[in-house]
Amino acid sequence: MDDVDSDSNDGAAMSSRAIVDAALRHGCPSVSFTYTEPTVFFEYALDTAKDAKAAELRTVFVSNGFMTPECLRMAAPYLDACNIDLKSFRDEFYKKRCGAALTPVLDTLRAIREADIWLEVTTLVIGGLNDSDEELTDIARFIVNDLGPDTPWHVSGFYPRYRMSDVPPTSAASIERACKIGADAGLRYVYGGNVNLFQDTRCPKCGAVLISRFGYKTKITGLTANGVCGGCGEKIGGVF
Repeated sequence: MDDVDSDSNDGAAMSSRAIVDAALRHGCPSVSFTYTEPTVFFEYALDTAKDAKAAELRTVFVSNGFMTPECLRMAAPYLDACNIDLKSFRDEFYKKRCGAALTPVLDTLRAIREADIWLEVTTLVIGGLNDSDEELTDIARFIVNDLGPDTPWHVSGFYPRYRMSDVPPTSAASIERACKIGADAGLRYVYGGNVNLFQDTRCPKCGAVLISRFGYKTKITGLTANGVCGGCGEKIGGVF
């Protein structure tokens, strides 16, 4: 690609090196590959991740998790974190709504954990499709048992768009219920997404607010530089 140095959102082509240079210039500590599935432009993403790591920047894949083991093995040395969509815990949902399958996503999640890449999971909660207590409990228990209780789970509210404009938005009560299910299953960090609920990171031992959030505003309030609760000394899961 051409080395076009652009800070606008006009879609100008940029080389992997130009992306890293822009991140450094603006003081960004990391480069994230998101909003377009990174495995779709994998070669470009991999080149950028390599350049970012060489520049001592951290890297994050935000993905649907539908990738081959070979793809993950190639990317793993250059990834610090992944946020993977676990859209449902039912294969019929994946087949009907995504044209895909559940098992490869579960395999990817386990492989990311085994590769020692920091992992977070996101589930878009859609009323009447994947929001039953049983299914949400199945997801939460899978995360606890297969990925570990320190794995953050983001349960996000759905808004009607495009081919699902006839489905109503997810209620705040549904997100609150999902968060409670996650906590009851043993997850230490559960967050509500697209709603103003359960956004802060709290110490799972003493309950102190460690990172406060509102929208895109984030403030570290009680977390030490090495990832420990400043109040009780509990080690907090994350990359610090």
